Amino acid sequence: MTQADIAVVGLAVMGENLILNIESKGFTVACYNRTVSKVDDFINGRAKFKNIIGCHSIEELVSVLKKPRKIMLMVKAGKPVDDFIEQILPHLDDGDILIDGGNSNFQDTIRRTQYVESKGKLYIGTGVSGGEEGALRGPSIMPGGSKAAWPHVKPIFQKIAAKTADGQPCCDWVGDNGAGHFVKMVHNGIEYGDMQMICETYQMMKYALRMSNEEMHTVFADWNEGELNSYLIEITRDILAYKDEEGNAVIDLILDTAGQKGTGKWTVITALDTGQPLTLIAEAVFARCLSALKEERVAASKILPGPNEKFDGDKQQMINDLRKALYASKIVSYAQGFQLMRAAAAEYGWDLNYGNIALMWRGGCIIRSAFLGKIKEAFDQDPTLTNLLLAPFFTEAVVTAQHSWRRVITAAAQLGIPIPATSSALAYYDGYRTERLPANLLQAQRDYFGAHTYERIDRPRGQFFHTNWTGHGGSTAASTYVV
Repeated sequence: MTQADIAVVGLAVMGENLILNIESKGFTVACYNRTVSKVDDFINGRAKFKNIIGCHSIEELVSVLKKPRKIMLMVKAGKPVDDFIEQILPHLDDGDILIDGGNSNFQDTIRRTQYVESKGKLYIGTGVSGGEEGALRGPSIMPGGSKAAWPHVKPIFQKIAAKTADGQPCCDWVGDNGAGHFVKMVHNGIEYGDMQMICETYQMMKYALRMSNEEMHTVFADWNEGELNSYLIEITRDILAYKDEEGNAVIDLILDTAGQKGTGKWTVITALDTGQPLTLIAEAVFARCLSALKEERVAASKILPGPNEKFDGDKQQMINDLRKALYASKIVSYAQGFQLMRAAAAEYGWDLNYGNIALMWRGGCIIRSAFLGKIKEAFDQDPTLTNLLLAPFFTEAVVTAQHSWRRVITAAAQLGIPIPATSSALAYYDGYRTERLPANLLQAQRDYFGAHTYERIDRPRGQFFHTNWTGHGGSTAASTYVV
């Protein structure tokens, strides 16, 4: 009987395409779906005449697999993953491998890794990025979990992953327990930021410069040939040129309310938990939340006035300024994302290789861009780099762009056009480069109303002081702690 190299559970878009990708690279794949009619439809349709084995039960699926068995779950995050783990575990032998390829919360993956290992099995939680097309032709794959499982899945994962221009697979081991899903979560957070900043740039072009879709299409096509070369710029170029059967620009027919599946929100929550200033991605998440208030915004537009000014500057210079502002803001987005990864690595005991992570994102994934090669180079040159803004290449890029960046934000404010992610990127840059922030006054306020104490610039760090600001507050101070 033919035996399969790996099994995939879940025949939605990502599952089906991943199976076809794996099979096309010379592996035999077993598949199973809870609604078993989908298995027959797949086997008699896209999988016909391929080395794909359709299974109608968990028992059958396990029986056709080579040992150690490798079973990849491509099911909805949350309870369905836990339910399938419980269904499959009793049928496995020690050393068999369960893989979660969905968008699971990394905290769940930490818990599941510990649980599955306690049963004598191995567990991998892996990020898979690239959408439908990536799954079929080569995604970015970010595995973490039980390290003993990696040698068994490495040949398959690295063969099906996207490749860089020099042939390196966009897949490598990330780290223990939830590290893989954590890195995928940060990837998605950066994706939120990139998309929002591109949308803000589009908004400035459309409403400040009054550019047509065709003009914007031409600009984005031009930008995709330079430092902004990326998948998201490429698809924005294509979207702006797309017309339906009746000749209508589809972009103009789409309702302006954005959806989200939660990974951006998780990224921001994790940043808050670890005390990291992930301001740009937070603004991108909140921009989606604000977009969802469509009816309220329509009503408010009839009540709340804004400026009546029109842009009367040099149009071509503003287009160039927008390009530089987008590039500088993009650098800040990645700087914040990698700063969050460094903090989480310390918190969870992960040994993350930041250059390799940039390489994994270089192809296949939604945020793939030429820019990521520069991030890899920065971390290769200095693995202890604390912030991307301090790497010479990025320092020079931001310094070169900052006058354009400031002109864009000034123009947007004067015209009443909201660009929250781009604005927060500049605010972060200015805050990060400021030697003395007004937090001294904030600490004085906290000490005044709550006796929360403060440190002094003329005393060693770690010594805390309290002032009896009113003269009748006493000398008792609150304990010092950081939430």
